Formats: sequence, C-alpha cells, structure tokens
Amino acid sequence: MKGVLIEECRDPAVVEAILRSLPQWFGIDSAIETYVADAARLDSFLAVSGGRAIGVALVRRHFVESAELTLLAVDAGHRGQGIGRRLVEHVVDVLRRDNAALLQVRTVGESFDDDGYAQTRAFYRAMGFLPLQEIDGLEWDGPTLVMVLPLT
Repeated sequence: MKGVLIEECRDPAVVEAILRSLPQWFGIDSAIETYVADAARLDSFLAVSGGRAIGVALVRRHFVESAELTLLAVDAGHRGQGIGRRLVEHVVDVLRRDNAALLQVRTVGESFDDDGYAQTRAFYRAMGFLPLQEIDGLEWDGPTLVMVLPLT
C-alpha cells in the first residue's frame, strides 16, 4: 500500500486498539492482554499511514537462527490492502539481515472449521509459509498449526 511506512517501535496501546478492531480473531480479553504485554517487550513493527498505526507484527527471537511471528494484525478498516504483506516482508528482510534461517508462525489448525482462520492460513501460504505440524492443546483447547518460512 502506497504511503504506508513500517516503523520499528513498541506501542502496547496501539496494539490493543488494533486487536480490539478484530473481534473475530481477537475476541478473548485475556489473549489481548497477553499480546499487549508482549508488545512492550518483543520486537515490534508498526505499519503507519497518515501518522496512525494501522498494523502490527510482533517477533520473538528463539535462537540466532530462528524467530517466531507471534502476532500479525491489521486494523479492520485497512484489511485487504497489502499491509499484512508489507509487515511480513519487512520482518523477513530484518531477519535475513540478522542471519536468521527460519521464521515460524502459529495459527488455528485446519481441522478447526472457521472461515476467518482459513483466510489466515491462506495468507501465510501465499507468503511462502509451509505447514509443519498441527498440535492439539498447544495454545488453546483446539488445534494449533505451526508453519515455517525458510529465510535462506
């Protein structure tokens, strides 16, 4: 999207506002609180347009070689405009410059029938992420799909 800048900065209040605009994906208060707390300490990338943050990516480095995209969210009014793609591309560029080899993301698994999460999985596949494993009970009672993106 033209006019969108990606900034590396932490802003938990912005993260909360973006997540609250997406109740289909982020409708559980305790989960939102966890992401907001993470936004204060993890690597944080904000998509900014017209001086307003409209998207966020949070990244946790597990090892020198690997990282996890723990959150990717775009404000409800700006979805479908390529902002999520820009955020992921920026994160990938930063990780490659830092010699990381793998980027992991977790989402709701395919065995859980939900149109919103089907869109999420399709987005990650379009970005080049490959499904690695579906695990029941990992982060919630249902299935969690672990996907990886080779960076080298």
